[in-house]
Amino acid sequence: MTSIDERIREVPMAPVECRQCGARVLARKSSWAQTSIQWDAQSSAACVERHAAEVLSDAAMQHCSQLRESIWAAAESGELRVLGSAAR
Repeated sequence: MTSIDERIREVPMAPVECRQCGARVLARKSSWAQTSIQWDAQSSAACVERHAAEVLSDAAMQHCSQLRESIWAAAESGELRVLGSAAR
């Protein structure tokens, strides 16, 4: 029998705003090395890097460096909780 990971309920995704373009996503850090991000249509449209990648390529964009930095800063400040860890 598979058990449900209760940590998802205990530490749900939280809003994080990109300091560059203002795109607002939901993010969750299960560890310092793992990040989950949920984009919606509004945040995708606001992201400068995503828009530039769509213009240059038909391939799906894997990440946004400015958003990654914003999420990291939120985790370091304690604004975004890192599961099983204190802020660095």
